Amino acid sequence: MDIILTPDAAQMGKYVAQHAAADLRAAIKEYGQANLVVATGASQFEVLSRLVEQSDIDWSLVHGFHLDEYIGLSDQHPASFCRYLRERFVDQVPLASFEYLRGDADPAETIARAGKLISDTRIDLALVGIGENGHLAFNDPPADFETNQPYLIVDLDMPCREQQVGEGWFATLQDVPTQAISMSVNQILKANKIYCSVPDERKSDAVRATVEAEISPTIPASILRRHHSVSLVIDQAAASKLSADSLVKVERVA
Repeated sequence: MDIILTPDAAQMGKYVAQHAAADLRAAIKEYGQANLVVATGASQFEVLSRLVEQSDIDWSLVHGFHLDEYIGLSDQHPASFCRYLRERFVDQVPLASFEYLRGDADPAETIARAGKLISDTRIDLALVGIGENGHLAFNDPPADFETNQPYLIVDLDMPCREQQVGEGWFATLQDVPTQAISMSVNQILKANKIYCSVPDERKSDAVRATVEAEISPTIPASILRRHHSVSLVIDQAAASKLSADSLVKVERVA
């Protein structure tokens, strides 16, 4: 795992967007199209705002896939990831297609349909983040490192639900759904390249555990260290609890 240290969230987003754009262009050149997994949440604000500004990407040859979504939430709800992706990404560029996970549809049917589609697809690039509890997508600890199912119905733990309130997506804890559809850990790891973007001091413990702790389902994002090509892109605040040994290995970007 390469660790990229940027001064702030804006520079984090710029770095990921520029490198992701290059990867998309390369995939289009090699395969005639590109397939992209897209995350949501506060960690992706700067990434997506910069990505849609990148030049020389033939978006009509890019197919997008949705990482996770709350069960029971309409796509008009302010916290809906469908709404987030539609407004911040899908409506901003002329994609070939985007495979939404509808929170208000039957979850079993949704994961069956989305799972069949992505199982037959080469994933060139995944844009993900890390939760305060170390989750990867909505795979809260202890995450399932064994399943080969592409999408899962998962229970959201208390730290995860509290994070959603803390970030302002929901007014109260009672408003946060207790279940979600999530891309599985092993499906995420099938991407040829992964960019994991993590800003903010509140995620510094999760970053430290991801980088330094034993790889374990209790720290879901730690599994990223087994991937052949992952860049963990963090800002100074998120890196604030990394050990000196870890910090000497990072690539610093101005």
